[in-house]
Amino acid sequence: MDAVIKKLMPQSAYMEKPVTDRPSEAEVEAAVRTLLRWTGDNPDREGLVDTPKRVAKAYREMFGGYDMCPAEELGRTFEEVAGYDDLVIVKDIQFHSHCEHHMVPIIGKAHVGYLPDGKVVGLSKIARVVDIFAHRLQTQEALTAQIAGVIQDVLNPRGVAVMIEAEHMCMAMRGIRKQGSTTLTSTFTGVFKDTPEEQVRFVTMVRGGGI
Repeated sequence: MDAVIKKLMPQSAYMEKPVTDRPSEAEVEAAVRTLLRWTGDNPDREGLVDTPKRVAKAYREMFGGYDMCPAEELGRTFEEVAGYDDLVIVKDIQFHSHCEHHMVPIIGKAHVGYLPDGKVVGLSKIARVVDIFAHRLQTQEALTAQIAGVIQDVLNPRGVAVMIEAEHMCMAMRGIRKQGSTTLTSTFTGVFKDTPEEQVRFVTMVRGGGI
């Protein structure tokens, strides 16, 4: 028997894509030329003459999350789960994002778990949600909260747990210049927030220690 697929109606705040006042591609390329001059280089030399076009194209890809709605990814669920109602975890979701303070990379992995309440979502959709939020200017704290929030609001499970481990190039490449240091953030909702034992179980399973 085919799984029962149900369309959900997420909260409107998540259905709306961020409102952006984008400049023209010509304006973007002119801005990149200015930055190249700011570095001390010559934007007209052979190696840099096409760089403004390349940067504009790369930014479209790296920040494509502004054109996508994470709630839409979670809008189709499966109710035929043979009575399964225990923890579902998708771990080691690799991602790259950009720090909103210096616009340099954040590179890490996310671990996402939830306790279903009669329905589950395709596992790839969880990874997709991580990517959509990651492909926006971010802080790690906000990224962690956004992933947990949209899953809780759209799927309405008994609880959501999100843990993110990431290295910030703003620490590795500039300022304090500490390569290899990792930042760890976590957010819990529902049962995970109210029951420390469930938090411990999630962390233990993420770390590979079973249950």
